[in-house]
Amino acid sequence: MSTALGRRNAAARTGRSFDPAGVRAVHLGLGAFHRAHQAWYTDVVDADNEWGIRAFTGRSAQAADDLRAQDGLYTVIQRSATHDSHTIVDAIVDAVDGARVDVLARSIAAPETALVTLTITEAGYAVDADHRPDLTQDAVAADAAWLRARLGSADPLADGAPRTALARLLVGLEARRRADAGPIAIVSCDNLPGNGELTRSALLAFAESAGANDTHAFLAEHVSFVTTSIDRITPRTTPEDIAGLEAATGWSDRAPVVTEPFHDWILSGDFPAGRPAWERAGARFVGDIGPFEQRKLLLLNGAHSLLAYAGLARGHATVTAAMADPTIRNWVEQLWEEAARLLPAAGLDLDAYRAALRERFDNGRIQHLLAQIGQDGTTKLRVRTAPVLLAERAAGRDGEASIRLLGAWAALAVAGRLPADGADAKLRAAVDERAPIRALLRVIDGRLAEEAEIVTAVSRAAATFAA
Repeated sequence: MSTALGRRNAAARTGRSFDPAGVRAVHLGLGAFHRAHQAWYTDVVDADNEWGIRAFTGRSAQAADDLRAQDGLYTVIQRSATHDSHTIVDAIVDAVDGARVDVLARSIAAPETALVTLTITEAGYAVDADHRPDLTQDAVAADAAWLRARLGSADPLADGAPRTALARLLVGLEARRRADAGPIAIVSCDNLPGNGELTRSALLAFAESAGANDTHAFLAEHVSFVTTSIDRITPRTTPEDIAGLEAATGWSDRAPVVTEPFHDWILSGDFPAGRPAWERAGARFVGDIGPFEQRKLLLLNGAHSLLAYAGLARGHATVTAAMADPTIRNWVEQLWEEAARLLPAAGLDLDAYRAALRERFDNGRIQHLLAQIGQDGTTKLRVRTAPVLLAERAAGRDGEASIRLLGAWAALAVAGRLPADGADAKLRAAVDERAPIRALLRVIDGRLAEEAEIVTAVSRAAATFAA
């Protein structure tokens, strides 16, 4: 058996050609979701082998190391409730350590590059409530200072490089401006409402703060920011998944991804330099993405947060285990009722969408860990839960289901049991305050902390989970 899924070995085993395509797309945030979603979509539709992806890691170079060892090839394991199917994907033609900002800049500046996709996680945007870089974060403040000092210099990367994703992206776009390489599309694929406009606002603010007027003008005039709604449950790959794949196929793949058969991708925006024909794999291009992204954000993602925090508080480890708890299952239905009131009744087929979610959550062969889903809850609850609760209160309703979700999260925070969160320091400080629940709510959304009835209700809910 081969120790790596090299292109020649894969071709011999499958009878399929795996000739590498030229790089026309750059990706920031090489991880399991990108490989199960954007790279998979590109692989499905790129019959002419035109759209190779150069993908850059985020915090760790490990994913790039693993993929380079097997020529960028990896297996997508689609896991239904009854069986697995295996597809070798070859869309990623180069995997690079994200710290190589010099390579990123050259790649974005290349005239052949038509688009940049992002899966940097919600917290990775590191923005404040006004979608400007959050300078209270040390890494963001350091990058803002670096940009002011270096972005306009003849060789910006001659002395170090920024660490945060959007600062790195801005360096790449400045390199493209200098190369006069033409317009380009930036495609955010993270679970944030209006993710395209959010990315645009943050990059413009970075350029403005750096005094980079030419860069700012280039962003405004020659860069398209595409908004997307993405959906495909992709749990962490386990050693058992890797061993099972080798037993089933004879391939020793160091970097497979496990995902569900369901997939969805909705996009809105322009691609001035072209794009893959993702619609051939089921992607949809729409003029108004708002209702679709809100449906996914409030129903799927909102339920995921409830399952994570209530499930962990009640001793469960996975989505399926939490959904099998009748009490939590009822809470999910109540949360959906609240969230659905914020969505338009026409055009979204909410009953069918909720039925599909139940089926997906009940797929016990997808071991989606609650500790993974619950990470970076501060950022997630700000956009998934706070809007629902505030709307319920404005309509004269109590928002019981949303209160319960916040209570479960707060109870874990007070107990020191929350999954990792980029706002850990703020959360620890909040827990130490005289009124910890109010302080915790303030970290999510100041409006929640200002309403005494919300604070009291969340405190009571948190007490039920702490008991």
